[in-house]
Amino acid sequence: MTDKNPMHWDLSNVYPGLDSAELAAALQSLREQAGQIEEILRSMPGPQDPAASLAEAARGLIERFNQLYSQARTVRSYIQSFVTTDSFNAGAARLQSQFDQIGVALQQQSTRFESWIGSVKDRIDEISGLDGTLAAHAFFLKESAEQSRYLMSAELEDLAAELNVSGGGAWQKLQGVVTSQLSIPFELDGQVRNLHLPALINLHSHPVEDVRRRAYEAEIAAEASIREPLAAALNGVKGAVNTLERRRGREDALHSALDTARIDRQTLEAMLGAMHDSFPMFRRYFQAKAKRLGKESLAWWDVFAPSGQNTTTYSYEQAQAFILEHFGGFSQGLASFARRAFEGRWIDAEQRRGKRGGAFCMGLPAVKESRILCNFDGTLDQVSTIAHELGHGFHNECAYQAGKTVLQSSTPMTLAETASIMCETIITEAALGAAKNRDEILAILETSLIGDAQVIVDIYSRYLFEREVFERRKKADLSADEFCEIMLNAQKATYGEGVDERYLHPYMWTWKPHYYMSGLNFYNFPYSFGLLFGIGLYAIYQQRGSAFVGDYIGLLASTGEGTAAELALRFGIDIRSRAFWENSLAVIGKRIERYIAIE
Repeated sequence: MTDKNPMHWDLSNVYPGLDSAELAAALQSLREQAGQIEEILRSMPGPQDPAASLAEAARGLIERFNQLYSQARTVRSYIQSFVTTDSFNAGAARLQSQFDQIGVALQQQSTRFESWIGSVKDRIDEISGLDGTLAAHAFFLKESAEQSRYLMSAELEDLAAELNVSGGGAWQKLQGVVTSQLSIPFELDGQVRNLHLPALINLHSHPVEDVRRRAYEAEIAAEASIREPLAAALNGVKGAVNTLERRRGREDALHSALDTARIDRQTLEAMLGAMHDSFPMFRRYFQAKAKRLGKESLAWWDVFAPSGQNTTTYSYEQAQAFILEHFGGFSQGLASFARRAFEGRWIDAEQRRGKRGGAFCMGLPAVKESRILCNFDGTLDQVSTIAHELGHGFHNECAYQAGKTVLQSSTPMTLAETASIMCETIITEAALGAAKNRDEILAILETSLIGDAQVIVDIYSRYLFEREVFERRKKADLSADEFCEIMLNAQKATYGEGVDERYLHPYMWTWKPHYYMSGLNFYNFPYSFGLLFGIGLYAIYQQRGSAFVGDYIGLLASTGEGTAAELALRFGIDIRSRAFWENSLAVIGKRIERYIAIE
């Protein structure tokens, strides 16, 4: 990639280009390595064979899987860097399709290894004691053995992996293409422009209500125009998941999500219960905000509206400087990492048509780097978003620096948000500290509370939506109207009197890509876990100061090697207790009280 735009990412140190011989060779190497592992898996020793034979076979596969996954994830991220920034790029789409075929083989082999390790699960401790590599991967081995209980036969698992390419994976691609290529005429500042959907959605935070309202109306109309293909896509994804979860002996679609998140139902119920009981305080915030806007209640287009006046807008360079300064106050290691990311052009920040909305961070383990996508618009919110995604990158960096393998650093989403929330909190606290007057403090609190409300109130609504969709999809396909009905009911149950129920968002299900991920159910609640866990850790940091940082970096390096409950206990946190979640929510409650008290 030779693009020199400072707001576009650079991956030229990974491969020279999509059509390069190096990328073609990497794809061929992945095919060959996958074939070699396939042969090895056919002749694995059995449960009654000598421990030394089992240990040798397991170690050989772990070493091969680590090498293969490191290269595969790097190739995938490289191709994704084109697909996510230019959905019109036919060459990138073609390469992604080729990689998807390799991905099928990798999934099949992973499943077969999981099945084999399950067959020798009673001897894992014995063979781990014979080999340092196995001892270092003991958590991975035991987790794999436990999850082997939920496998279909090898033939059916192979078939499921192959069919996902033209089934759930294809529906997911359709949603991404349809939403990223949507172009909506919109009058802004006296000029009619064709905006892509993420740019239109960003106008929800415009200071002028007429702009927000028209953007909301234009968005609803645009999403209504694509609702039928997206309803078909969502039915396809959720129907396939229900079928596979049932055939694998899962209790429900939530069962695998909990295992993937490495938490139990008791933990989820404790967190959700605390979140539910916090709705009245968030509704007080919504009502206070409506009053500031001179209204009796908020319409949906007011939920993201700014309050006060933060006169600070940021150029991309100013955003970098602000982040680097305040990251340095927490840890010079964090600041050094962020500087390397900025100077190395690891971030694609420009808004443009064909680029997907939102933000994410992806790892490149073969070169021990990360890349970040965002849609920067100069607001403090987007500065926080960059900080958030840099937190994910720093999380990757801690694992790389600790020498963790790919299998050792497979982090659940619940813990994957730890560093990102910490970094976001650092920036919010810094902005509040730098605020010069009442209006700036109010504006920064507003930005923070908008995000908190999204992660607690709105994500709870998404959890309710997805749970209901899974249940109703067991009986029949759902119409677009039914998806809208479920979404509206979920928003009413969570936002309550805080938002005018005449102006909710029935089409939220169309543009959130998480609902269309066939391999990851209930993408939503881990964000709530991450926010509240991160707030709890920040409170500990405030108590311990710099002495906290070393333990924190150690935690980030090891999030692939324990359950969430086990790792949280390092800091004396009991995530199965409602008290922890209530204490974190109380921190947000204090922000709300401060917001309400500002005259």
